[in-house]
This record gives sequence, C-alpha cells and structure tokens, in this order.
Amino acid sequence: MFSRSLNNFYSSKISSVVPFKKGLLAILLCCSILFSNFSVAAPAIIPRPPEVAATSYILIDAKTGHIIVEENADEALPPASLTKIMTAYIATEEILNGNMSLNDEVHISEKAWRMEGSKMFVGVDTQVEVEDLLRGIIIQSGNDASVAIAEHIAGSEEAFADMMNQYAEVLGMDETFFMNASGLDTDQYYNTMSARDLSILAQATVNRHAEFYPLYAEREFTYNDIRQTNRNALLFRDRNVDGLKTGWTDAAGYCLVASAERDGMRLISVVMGTASEEARAVETQKLLTYGFRYFETHKLYDVDQVLTNVEVWSGEQSSVDLGIQEEVYITIPRGQAESMTASVDIDEVIHAPLGNGQIMGVVTVTLDNDTLYSGDVVTMQAIEQGGMFKRFVDWLTLAFSNLFSG
Repeated sequence: MFSRSLNNFYSSKISSVVPFKKGLLAILLCCSILFSNFSVAAPAIIPRPPEVAATSYILIDAKTGHIIVEENADEALPPASLTKIMTAYIATEEILNGNMSLNDEVHISEKAWRMEGSKMFVGVDTQVEVEDLLRGIIIQSGNDASVAIAEHIAGSEEAFADMMNQYAEVLGMDETFFMNASGLDTDQYYNTMSARDLSILAQATVNRHAEFYPLYAEREFTYNDIRQTNRNALLFRDRNVDGLKTGWTDAAGYCLVASAERDGMRLISVVMGTASEEARAVETQKLLTYGFRYFETHKLYDVDQVLTNVEVWSGEQSSVDLGIQEEVYITIPRGQAESMTASVDIDEVIHAPLGNGQIMGVVTVTLDNDTLYSGDVVTMQAIEQGGMFKRFVDWLTLAFSNLFSG
C-alpha cells in the first residue's frame, strides 16, 4: 500500500487533489504543498463546556451524530412525557408504512378518557382524527391522546409498549424500557430512558420524519374549545428552536429534548432531572449556545465525488478515477476547515479488470492528529482487461521498472 496526500480544504470540498508519486516528483510536490500551506488557520481555542444543572444531559449534531457535550448520558432515568416522542414516532411510522392515515378516526376508550395528568380532553366514546391526536400528543402532551393512539395501533397500551421496546432496540436505544405510552409514573413502575437514547430517538424523528417534524414547532393547539400552549418555552424565546418535547413527573424532574437549526447546522440537546420549568429551558439554552458558537457541520464530500486518478496496468484504459460514493458530513470546531488534511491509502500497482464501485483503499481525514473520517475509496468506473499485446507491454514495463528501482 502507499499513501496519496490530498491537501488544501476549502469550503465544502477539497479544492485540489495532488497525488504523491515516487522519486523526485514526489519531493517537488511535497515542497509545493508545504509552501502553499504556509499560512493556515490558527488552532481552535474552545473553552470548557458550560456547567449544566441537570442529572444527565447530552448535545449532538443532528446531521452527523457527533457528540459535542455529554454528562451521565447513559444512566437509565424516568423520562416522564419525553416518552411521547416514541409514541409519536411509531404513529408516524405507521402512517408512512400505509397502515394508518392522518384522517383515520380513532375511538376513545374509557381508559384513555380517564387518564390523569396532562390531557387533550378528548371525550369518551367519541371519534378523533389521527392528526388531532398527534397534535394532542406533541403540543398538549396529552396522556389521553397517547393511550388512544396506542390502543388504535396495537389493540392495547400493553401491546403498544411491546412495539415501543422493539423500535427502541432497532434504533440502538440500549438503556430504554417502556411500560406505557404516556410516561406517566405509577407506584409500581415507570419507563426508563437515557439522555443518549433520547438523542438517538430525536435524531431519527428529525431525519426520518421531516414531513411531520413541523408539528413539534407549533406553539398552541385548540381541541374541544380548549386552547393549550406548547410547554417548550424555547419555542417562544429562540427563533432557532423548533422542537421537540418537555416532560415532568416527581420521579423524573423537569426534562426537555430540544432541537434548533442555525446557519445549516442542527443541534439536538437533552436535559433530564432539572429543578424547574425555567431551569430546563435555561440549561438547554446553555448547551445550544455553546454548540452553535464553537462548532460547525462541515460537508466533506458529495455523492460520487472523485478524489484522484490513478494508473491502471493491463487495462483497456490506462487510468481510473477513485472516489467516495456517499455524501459525508463531519462536525468540526468553527473556522478549522482549512486545517484538515486527507490521505488515501491504495495499492501501489493496480491491475485490470476492475469493477465499478470496487474498493481500492481508504481515505482518512484528520485535524490536529485526530481522525475525523475514514471511509472506503472505490473505483468510479469499470475497467476491462486489455488485449494480449497491451498486457504484455505493461508486464514488460513493470518488470523493467522493478528491475531498475531495485
């Protein structure tokens, strides 16, 4: 294997691709790059994260999943009404899968009608549309709406809780266990979720359910002539905040999962176990402000972006493009894009035939000796094997090259 250096990052992609070759040419290219990089961005100076008065918290980049700040993020805690993010998530999945529609009418059972705590105030034995119930769950935090949608989807709240746990497992929420759809605690049990698991669920909600996500930004909802405002105070204070959900019980304390978008970057924060409604808003604002001020979401590569062109032996064509098939984003300290470096490790001698998309090596992107990204480098076109004469000439050329280089 040998390494090719890909230097000089500008804006969202590599501005120039300079493959290193053997001998004197490599030395000249090294010198050229050394001088062209003489003026580089200063090292990032990032202060310590803010002190957050919460039992557990986490801040992630919603695009990349990069963890910017975390504390006690894996402890399983009672989530209170943050549970309803999963209830709404499953309801949305059912809609997307064609098993339910927004206009479907849901029968309100006596159990749903009798639910205590925060309510949408649906009437017993009435029919309520799924779209209204979703707003009742997300905006009004209705325990009655949560039970009604659970019974409609799974037949009973207990069966729906099994679905919730299955979805949690699929999403990789390792410290989560559900026993009901609302998050309401009892003397016998309560649901458990970790801050990390909640960030995973929120990220899935934002990215998978983009069509439905604007519901989380709605500031109020009126049903049955009862107007209720969204309990997420940051929706009224910060124009960048557009979700997601609050929660409170005696066991859980005051909790908030929030998401905000600014200048192309979306952050998701989770705070659990704060002391008051005001505290959960203030502590969340600390995290969001820190993340936006000192970090950015940076696009490394476009889909099917060519990184370099390399020589091919014994093929119908004499070279092949190598690149990245996927779109790649990373999270970096603000202003440090030009300080990143990339190298591609590939076989020194490449022979045809080659298939399109064949893995040829690895590209590694680093910043201050920290690896930010490592991914497969593949061929961007197929190269058929050349004729007998072409193969013989290339074999002879390689033989002489190896003889004299040795």
